[in-house]
Amino acid sequence: MKLQSILLIPFIFLFLSCQAQNKKFTRTLKLMGSRFDITVVANSEKKGKTYIDLAVAEITRIETIISSWKPNSQTSLIIKNAGIQPVKVDKELFELISRCKALSRLTDGAFDISYASMDRIWKFDGSMTTMPSEEKIKNSVRKVGYNNIILNPKETTVFLKLKGMKIGFGAIGKGYAADKAKALLIAKGVKAGIINASGDLNTWGVQQNGNPWQVGITNPLNKNKVFALLPIHNSAVVTSGNYEKFVNFNGKRYTHIINPKTGYPSFGIVSVSVFAKKAELADALATSIFVMGKEVGLNFINQLKDVECIIVDDKGKISTSKNIKITK
Repeated sequence: MKLQSILLIPFIFLFLSCQAQNKKFTRTLKLMGSRFDITVVANSEKKGKTYIDLAVAEITRIETIISSWKPNSQTSLIIKNAGIQPVKVDKELFELISRCKALSRLTDGAFDISYASMDRIWKFDGSMTTMPSEEKIKNSVRKVGYNNIILNPKETTVFLKLKGMKIGFGAIGKGYAADKAKALLIAKGVKAGIINASGDLNTWGVQQNGNPWQVGITNPLNKNKVFALLPIHNSAVVTSGNYEKFVNFNGKRYTHIINPKTGYPSFGIVSVSVFAKKAELADALATSIFVMGKEVGLNFINQLKDVECIIVDDKGKISTSKNIKITK
């Protein structure tokens, strides 16, 4: 679950100030099935509205490409032709899927867009009364595996090898959209702003005094207390949590972030915040850390350049990557 923007009040506090001649303009709307808060700094209301309109159009354009719910999207066509034939796609989608496969290799499968092939045997809407059988869980991952996504760079085609196989961009799509909207606005001359895609947050520009924007992170188990204040230098932060959607069986808590390799829910972590240059990367890594677990996840992040993270486990303990600097 990507934290909805309204929940960023306890999780992410963004302190903004604008140049004297500029004002901050914000619009909240539903895009890609989620809440987006788009903020720009401009010297007139007319310019602010125009800039936000541009961002909305860009995010909507991306949704038409990557959505698996729109029957005529390129992603839907790939899924419809799984096990049948390759599908030629736009270069943009091809490159996104290529990066997703690279992230799958990097995370040893903890991140995998073919997770969408999983049967929906876990339900977190209150309807589950018994634990799924081991056989059902095992069968749910039969068609999951990024190695079965076949890419042809020369023809820019995508082929899912297995009949019934699917891909989905739920763990990376909003981060990608935030990055693209930010890049477009920068190209149009917008000096500062925020794209907040339901917890996938990307910022650029600085405050009036030249200092970067600051983000405060709170403990999901103690929402009234900010424990970390960190600067954001033209980069992104993504916070993911799994503390609201879960079921309990035999005294054990099973949460909604599923390990694509095993079919079992992740456990031990309730919140992950990842800081990176791009929201796309931070988005994918946040989900991956849940699957990896705290110790493996921290070790993994510590090996990456320009990436940091904060993890809150189910005991309320806060752990950070080695290079992160926190102002308490």
